[in-house]
Amino acid sequence: MVSTHFRLQRDTKIMNWSELNENNYIKKINNLSYNDWKPLLHLIPEIEQTLNFGEIDTKLIGEGTVESPYQFPHYKSAPIVNEFIDIVYKIPVVITFQWMEWKELETYVKNTDFDFDTINIPTKCKVITSIVRAEKFCEGKIIVNFKSGLILKILKSIEKQLIS
Repeated sequence: MVSTHFRLQRDTKIMNWSELNENNYIKKINNLSYNDWKPLLHLIPEIEQTLNFGEIDTKLIGEGTVESPYQFPHYKSAPIVNEFIDIVYKIPVVITFQWMEWKELETYVKNTDFDFDTINIPTKCKVITSIVRAEKFCEGKIIVNFKSGLILKILKSIEKQLIS
């Protein structure tokens, strides 16, 4: 398992954050074909079979010196989580927008009964963006969203909409 925090730090150095933004994301996402989505949708069976999406590594490493500083507890995510993050940036479905100020997000992520089939794919991508970006500020958040089934629910809804 790889530390999600360090993985995201590395990935942000190579990403073009301006590819999808508030002005173009709806058109660009709606123009993606089923084949464009395949890498992400192919994760569904593996997500369904995964029992452990990550865990906190509580082992304190280091001696607390300048030469060997402590490495404090951190989350280690399962490979499927890192693969998901890579794919959402590569397709791309991560949107540059003020996700921390997006008031509708709470409706989608806190309501466990929310029906994602009632919103369009670009809005689902805003939810994905918010989840992935939140990991940078709240380590382990993406693992929680995998464990709760939220990521799987969103992916299945995207697949359903693409097929219909």
